[in-house]
Amino acid sequence: MSFSAAQASSFFREIGSNGPVWTVEDDSGVPAPKAADGRRAMPFWSQRSRAQHVIAQVPAYRGFRPLEISRADFESRWLPGIERDGLIAGLNWSGPRATGYDLTPEELRARMTA
Repeated sequence: MSFSAAQASSFFREIGSNGPVWTVEDDSGVPAPKAADGRRAMPFWSQRSRAQHVIAQVPAYRGFRPLEISRADFESRWLPGIERDGLIAGLNWSGPRATGYDLTPEELRARMTA
């Protein structure tokens, strides 16, 4: 299993059946940088500490702050929103460039309800 796949697996294990999901925001909102395949991806983490680590370690994320999203809100509002906007979801991005495993909203929804 690749490191990115392991991070994605940790995402699902750590949020469990009702844990919150985390992203980052600044005064302009939540970032959606280009993923490796050229699509825009919105990053999500399974723990506040993971989001804080990226903020502290990745220059592009300095100035952001963690944003907690309840599981219910994530499933009912955020997933439909990123789907409508044509985005994909980045899970537990890490490393010096904050990269990792990306899923479509449909794939993410299916994995969360499995």
